[in-house]
Amino acid sequence: MAEFIFSFLASEKGLQDKVQAKSAAVTEDDIGSDMYPSSKAKLTEKGIPFTHHSARLFTRDEYARWDRIAVMDSDNLVLAKRIAGKDPEGKISLLLPTAIEDPWYTRDFETAYNDIRKGCEALLESLNL
Repeated sequence: MAEFIFSFLASEKGLQDKVQAKSAAVTEDDIGSDMYPSSKAKLTEKGIPFTHHSARLFTRDEYARWDRIAVMDSDNLVLAKRIAGKDPEGKISLLLPTAIEDPWYTRDFETAYNDIRKGCEALLESLNL
C-alpha cells in the first residue's frame, strides 16, 4: 500500500516528477505475489489509484540508488540493514517512529492505511521540495 499512497500524495502536491516510490520486500515469503486483496480494497475505498504489484526482494544495489528507504517495523529495519550491508549512509529508517502493524496479521487495514498515510505525509514534508 505504501508505494501507492506515497505516489498519490506526491501527485497531489505536484511532486510526481521529483520523487519516486518503489516497494520491495526484505524476505522471500511473497515474492511474485500481487498486493493482498484487502489492501486493494482499502486503496479503492480511499480513492488511491494502484496497478498490479509483483512483490520483489530488496537488493544491495538498490540501497546505492535510493535516497531514502522507509520500513514498517523493527524486524524489517534489521533485515533491510542486513541486505544493505549495515546502512553506512543512514538511509534506512522506520516510516513512523513506532511500528506499523502488518494488516495481514491484524486484519486492521484501516489502521494500517492511516499509519502509512501519516508516515508518507511526514516523509514528503521532510523532503523540503
